[in-house]
Amino acid sequence: MHPHQTDNGGLLQRGRRLLFGAPKQLQDPHLFHRMALIPILAWVGLGADGLSSSAYGPEEAFRALGGHAYLALLLAAVMALTVFIISYAYSRIIEHFPHGGGGYIVATHLLGEGAGVVSGSALLVDYVMTITISIASCCDAIFSFLPVAWLHYKVPVAGVLTVLLIILNIRGVKESVTVLAPIFMTFVATHILMLIYGVFSHSDRFAPVVRDFGAGLHRDVSSIGLLGMFLLFLRAYSLGGGTYTGIEAVSNGLQIMREPRVQTGKRTMLYMATSLAFTASLILLCYLLVAVTPVEGKTLNAVLADALFSHWPLGRALAFVTIFSEGALLLVAAQAGFVDGPRVMANMAIDSWFPHRFAALSERLTMRNGIVLMGIAALALLFYTGGSVSALVVMYSINVFITFSLSQLGMSRFFIQRRREDPQWRRHLAVHLVGLLLCVTILVITTFEKFAEGGWMTLLITAVVIALCYLIKNHYRRVRRGIAQLDETLLDFPTAGPVNHAPVNRQEPTAIQLVSGYSGFGVHTLLSILTTFPHTYKNIIFTSVAVMDSGSFKGAEEVAALERAVIADLEKFVDLARRLGLAADYRMAVGTDVVETASGLCQQLAEVFPRTTVFTGQLTFRLEKFYHKMLHNETAFAIQRRLQWSGVTTVILPIRVKT
Repeated sequence: MHPHQTDNGGLLQRGRRLLFGAPKQLQDPHLFHRMALIPILAWVGLGADGLSSSAYGPEEAFRALGGHAYLALLLAAVMALTVFIISYAYSRIIEHFPHGGGGYIVATHLLGEGAGVVSGSALLVDYVMTITISIASCCDAIFSFLPVAWLHYKVPVAGVLTVLLIILNIRGVKESVTVLAPIFMTFVATHILMLIYGVFSHSDRFAPVVRDFGAGLHRDVSSIGLLGMFLLFLRAYSLGGGTYTGIEAVSNGLQIMREPRVQTGKRTMLYMATSLAFTASLILLCYLLVAVTPVEGKTLNAVLADALFSHWPLGRALAFVTIFSEGALLLVAAQAGFVDGPRVMANMAIDSWFPHRFAALSERLTMRNGIVLMGIAALALLFYTGGSVSALVVMYSINVFITFSLSQLGMSRFFIQRRREDPQWRRHLAVHLVGLLLCVTILVITTFEKFAEGGWMTLLITAVVIALCYLIKNHYRRVRRGIAQLDETLLDFPTAGPVNHAPVNRQEPTAIQLVSGYSGFGVHTLLSILTTFPHTYKNIIFTSVAVMDSGSFKGAEEVAALERAVIADLEKFVDLARRLGLAADYRMAVGTDVVETASGLCQQLAEVFPRTTVFTGQLTFRLEKFYHKMLHNETAFAIQRRLQWSGVTTVILPIRVKT
């Protein structure tokens, strides 16, 4: 190895460490506690998605009322009630799914894998939309205070912000939340001030608003009828459905919360529900009290802030900070897409709906593959739409209500099935049935109203994702059937002859076999070593990595359980090898990167056993397709390249699988 190559490698490594942070140490007993979020930080990281929707959800509903603005008084109350109903329903989901109760998990467990993949795919598309529309809206707010000539820089700036969030999230959720927390708190402080001042400074308007409500109701009932009034109100209520889109994020992100997770999750849900209900409903109320009317080039919230603060000392500056923080909060809201999107993707990868590599954790214990894919998809959508919020908003609200509806349907079914075991099943069922009715209503009306404006694109993208998931799942099923035939043939492999109880001899030729679980795949590799190189090796060391992926990264107990399971499988391999007449032992390590951890372990063994050859198996297909490398990682070849560069002979033995 040339010295400058080592220096370049070291420089590259230092650069990665500086950008993404140093690796987390899995052996640290306090690791999970330090990485987990307390309720207030979880509220920032996950609640921002819901709270930021007050920037456009109430406005969309108010505009839909048109000349019937007096109905905003009733709409404010119904909107707050809806937030609490859906939030309470998800609090119940948190209790029954303490390791993460997102829409994919709930639908899969309670309605079946078909409903699960629909819910998961809808959520993934929604989270990409969350990232894109949040960043685009943030840039709209920023550039509304800049010269018009600078507008062509908006999309590049949005792209830079997306890349910045990708880097922050690869570093870690807690780190990214901590960086973004001041923006969140500025929004909360300025909007509490604006809304409370708006209500109390216009308290004399309450009586006229109530009179206008009664008079307007009487007038409209006589002109368009009670049914017409109900349909008009229902349309405005449904088109304001974007207000509720972030509620699911808390239950889906339960894994990153501090123990006790259920209590932390429920408290975070309470914080989010209260703040969202307060903000959204008071914004609608202030629209009425201040008699806000649309102004070209401004949001209604900006008009409201100008009207309320214009007479204050430094009022214009305060209005600017209030609306700027609203735009900046949308950047924080994109965080929910980066936190929960990869988690949904990882859960689907564990169930083989996505390539298995998306369940892997990076050295920083983040789902780097999922974060990068979500970021790339958001960038593509951002450049495709030119960062147009009007084009994105019509694609945004539909998918989340598909997930909401399936979750509420699943929980309703759950309590009906548990009616004999749970004496309070009727009360719980009523909550979820009301939530189901509200979510289905919003879904149907929003889809109908927005279908031609871009809703069809959302449904089409979701359908494509679902189709891809089924193609991936079917491929993995065919491969598993092929591997199952190996298991049936080889797991009860008969042996004859004396058992070798001798300890391994460091001076004898030694085979190091990389294994992942006791299976026909590993047994086939062992027999291939013995038949291809008969009487060559006297020792065999079985080596395995206890891989921490998103399925096992739930706490210190899960790490210990994973280690015990890996050791139990290794002991089975050792027993089989000794029955075949070899001196055998095992080594294992815990890690998130199989290639790096396994390579390091083999290099250590090569120093102890100087006459060493490393063996590993690799699935081989009759006809290699372009997608095989994506669906089946190239771990064996990556390890071989590293070890051979280090001077350790490595042999890959093919395992043929019929698909």
